[in-house]
Amino acid sequence: MKNTIKLIVFFTILLGSFFIIPNLSNAATPVTDEESLNSAIQSADSGATITIQNDITITKPIVIQKELTIDGNGHNLVGSPDWTSTSGNQTMFTAQLADGKLTLRNINLKNGPKYGVQSYDGATVILDNVFITGFKYGGVLANGGNVEVRNLHLGNNGTGANNGIEIDKGASATNNPSLTMNGVLITDSNENVVRPAENGHLTDFIITNTENTTNKVVIAGGNVVLTDKNDNVISETEIPDNAKPNIDTKKVIVTLVVNDKSYKIAVDEGKTITTSLLESHIELESGYEIKGYYSDSAYTKEFDFTTPISNETTIFVKIGQLEEMPEEPENNENDTENVVESTKKDETPKTGVVSYLGIAMLVILFSAVTIAALKKKNIRG
Repeated sequence: MKNTIKLIVFFTILLGSFFIIPNLSNAATPVTDEESLNSAIQSADSGATITIQNDITITKPIVIQKELTIDGNGHNLVGSPDWTSTSGNQTMFTAQLADGKLTLRNINLKNGPKYGVQSYDGATVILDNVFITGFKYGGVLANGGNVEVRNLHLGNNGTGANNGIEIDKGASATNNPSLTMNGVLITDSNENVVRPAENGHLTDFIITNTENTTNKVVIAGGNVVLTDKNDNVISETEIPDNAKPNIDTKKVIVTLVVNDKSYKIAVDEGKTITTSLLESHIELESGYEIKGYYSDSAYTKEFDFTTPISNETTIFVKIGQLEEMPEEPENNENDTENVVESTKKDETPKTGVVSYLGIAMLVILFSAVTIAALKKKNIRG
């Protein structure tokens, strides 16, 4: 019996070691600098999470070829001025090939000679509470790989012109790139927030918007368009002629011109719009109202809301002052009571007939008394 108990305890400890030892190896060295970060990445099992414990200076590219989450814990990873490239790669983080799946969370990437992060040839990058700024080529590169935006703040990236998220396919990549919007995208610049590359290698790309995403990336005309939660246009970037986007719903841009202001909204192609939709995008000053919607700036031709929108459209909104309503006289309760009271006291119509009748009666009565007195005097005499 004692031997049986000993065997059970032995095998229990042995079995537990299979679970404990890998966890100890993954959580081994604290990640406090570039060396410990690279060491943790190399030793981590697929699916592991690495947590950074302070700001780190990065001097060379970091390449991921496994499923891995890097939690920055709110810290900064800053590119060093003394940067060393690896086989021409100068991006800070690269998820590479189909096995590469990198989730960056709660982290700030700052400064670098090319991109902050890229997904290359079938790899996936998920950006969750990430801030990227100061990279000379761009913030994010979908280079034949997949990028999912959950919570991304883009500062100013690119030299000369801004370059937020670049959709591209390198000469050696075999997969087409894709972008999935699944949350919030904040950008400090409204230029080229999402930009298809013009190098000639990009022929097809995919854009997907989840049901719960706040910002959307849509195709309208020949442009990639970033919108906010109310379909207001934030950024438009032209699609190169050789690139073909694959997206479920196509949009049309409607421009509302209101005096010296204009508003752009993305609406479904081939559908009609309503005045209530347009009103929700117009900010009016106090004391003004919308007088009508027109197809021309002279307000001579009213806009036809029964025709579906199929091309980019401009609508001119006529604004005018609110018409003042005449003021109603104040209702004084005391005056009302006086009127009611006087009506109660004097309900008989006052006419001239009643007055003359009273006088006539007095005259007749006076005459009768006088005649009676004269007759009495004559009898006595």
